Amino acid sequence: MEQGLLHLYWGDGKGKTTAAMGLALRALGSGKRVVIIQFLKGGNSGEIPLLAQLGAEIYRGKAGQKFVFQMTPEEKAATRELQNQNLAAAIAQPADLLILDEAGSAEELDMVNVDLLKKAVLERPAGCECVLTAHTPPQWMLDAADYSTEMKCHRHPYQKGIKARKGIEY
Repeated sequence: MEQGLLHLYWGDGKGKTTAAMGLALRALGSGKRVVIIQFLKGGNSGEIPLLAQLGAEIYRGKAGQKFVFQMTPEEKAATRELQNQNLAAAIAQPADLLILDEAGSAEELDMVNVDLLKKAVLERPAGCECVLTAHTPPQWMLDAADYSTEMKCHRHPYQKGIKARKGIEY
């Protein structure tokens, strides 16, 4: 069995989730088992139904559609519990590729149990490839990564008032 490597896509630029989902598509096309967790994301995103149709096991959602800073303490607790349940369920699935989208933000915002997250990443089966995305990754992610790709924003349409477009940004 090949050794699974750890990919980290991080930074303030667009493309972290897009890169992770592109790798999911490549893996599915090669007959691999793909498990995806999207932390702190609950809205519709164009790639999710297609990846599920192709066989990816997907865990996502949060309690309500607010940003964490807008949540009440009860909503934060419910969201954290949901993220932990999703993570526990996902790592119980056999996977050739495990994608933990927004794992860095979930940790930074205290929306996931850090010990469980580290276990999912650092104690995964030997043949399991793993992808993490983060805006500002914690040091342990930077240290553990075999691939570390920083996405840096130089220009973004949002700066001109252009809102996210279906099929492009979501």
